[in-house]
Amino acid sequence: MERFARDVPFPNGMQGRWTDVEDPASQMIIQGGEVTCFGKRVDYDYKLVGTNSGALIVSLKIDDEEREDTFQRANITELVITPEGQFHAYNVNFASQFERASD
Repeated sequence: MERFARDVPFPNGMQGRWTDVEDPASQMIIQGGEVTCFGKRVDYDYKLVGTNSGALIVSLKIDDEEREDTFQRANITELVITPEGQFHAYNVNFASQFERASD
């Protein structure tokens, strides 16, 4: 996986407004290098971007190891677009599938 600073935009396929498949009132917005999920901006330091078995994976990370556990529990930390085009976001406590919001 390749490391990118926070200000580097997320991959094009992840950009835009997304709604949770099971709860359409819950949204995720990815704009440039920023991600807002469930109304809360994710405060991360850098991202790792790569592919695995055809899936595009972005892992959100922080530099402070002492806060890592709290960060992992409080924020989405992984974004994945599967080879089939499904978009998932998750952390150690939950996982959600998103679809592009219809405007």
